[in-house]
Amino acid sequence: MTIRELMTGGLITVRPETPVQQARDLMAKERIRHLPVVGPGGALVGIVTDRDIRLNLPSRATSLSAQEIGHLLLKLTVGEIMTRAVITIGPDVPAREGARLMLDHTIGALPVVDGGHLIGIITETDIVRAFVRTTAPTTGFRP
Repeated sequence: MTIRELMTGGLITVRPETPVQQARDLMAKERIRHLPVVGPGGALVGIVTDRDIRLNLPSRATSLSAQEIGHLLLKLTVGEIMTRAVITIGPDVPAREGARLMLDHTIGALPVVDGGHLIGIITETDIVRAFVRTTAPTTGFRP
């Protein structure tokens, strides 16, 4: 089984200048936890996760008002909080290697790059889903 067989295509991406609040809203709407960040020409320049966003939100103990927090989130951009050194994987690599990369680097997703172009993403959920499919008992269980 290869990465290509498990990855999600039709990516939802953001640009570095995207406000963090907009990225947060998009992630909530689409029910995703990882957003590849693309620059000019669609080149992968980073990745932002729900954790990155949470770590950059003001503490609940802040003395800032809701309006002040909202204003800060509109000023803060994805480019300021994204991970720039993105670990990627090719589409024809065995899925097992992708799972090993995620474990070794304690990450939840790998952008899939082919010939320098971002073509998909594989997440820990994709790996678990494939595991369940391949190990499901023959008693009618359907993941």
